[in-house]
Amino acid sequence: MTNANDNRTLKVGLIGIGAMGGVHLDVYERLARKGYPVELAAICDLKIAELKNDRLAAYALYDSVDAMLRGETLDAVDITVPTPFHAELACSLLEQGYHVLCEKPMARTSEQALRMAEAAAASGRTLMIGQCLRFWPAYEFLKACVTDGRYGKVRAGSFFRGSGYPLPWYLNGEHSGGCLLDMHVHDTDIVNWLFGLPAKVSTSGRVVAPKGGYDIVSTNYYYPEGMVLNAQADWTLEGDIKFAMTYRVNLEGASIVFADGEVSVHPVGEPAFQAELPEDTGYYREIRCFLDAAASGQPVAVCPPESTLATMAIIEAEQRSAELGGELVAPRTRTVNAAN
Repeated sequence: MTNANDNRTLKVGLIGIGAMGGVHLDVYERLARKGYPVELAAICDLKIAELKNDRLAAYALYDSVDAMLRGETLDAVDITVPTPFHAELACSLLEQGYHVLCEKPMARTSEQALRMAEAAAASGRTLMIGQCLRFWPAYEFLKACVTDGRYGKVRAGSFFRGSGYPLPWYLNGEHSGGCLLDMHVHDTDIVNWLFGLPAKVSTSGRVVAPKGGYDIVSTNYYYPEGMVLNAQADWTLEGDIKFAMTYRVNLEGASIVFADGEVSVHPVGEPAFQAELPEDTGYYREIRCFLDAAASGQPVAVCPPESTLATMAIIEAEQRSAELGGELVAPRTRTVNAAN
């Protein structure tokens, strides 16, 4: 392991080469082709012998994290394994001096997430959680509109995310946290990113799959400003709907709608138009942001661990509210202590 702050090529190890690991692999290969100073030096997966193919053969392959760390000189590690393993892996790697990019959700519980944030603060290394919507052009555009006030204050907003049933392990709510923690966390994180911690939340949820967590959820977020905000998620969609993510936000001077991959803006008294957005996906932009922070030694600006820790607090308030039949619940914030 070496110091990344010297303008040289960052060496990264990738843990997990399932669906999301494959997405991250695509990004690292694209960055390398574009001349970005990064090298994906190694890939680790418990089932690497089964998964090995011609493409993966170009990398050093391991079936043990310890073996990868012994065998490679790495600056950073990218974690794309199931949620229950995030905290232990991230904390161990940070304590050993590696920068860490960890897929969302941050952890299985906010207590685990707090340990991750504290490990990052104590180690002085970069920790970033892959809440990719913060880097998705359609949501970056909305963030800019809310932040600079170009259309006035927000009055209301609704966010939706849905798909057909995920892989079987996700349907075990004890492991994945259900749709609430795994899918709905995207829009909860966007609400947090746009408006900060809500005063209270009210959530309704339904368990559909055996052993499921909440597979269908709908949350109302309450702020002193009086905005009417709701986010829904459902990973039990039937028929030919494979995936959908949308939003509608009503401001004093315009309505902004994201649907079918396009953002339309409807200003008061002016013709509607489609926002011009960068073509890069959120995954590409998020990984580049992480690498930039790791290389420069500067804090992560868009997605710091303290912020995604707050998202975990909101999710757990939503879980408690759903269990109480939709009662209003205030998120329990946690303070990062670097001395722990």
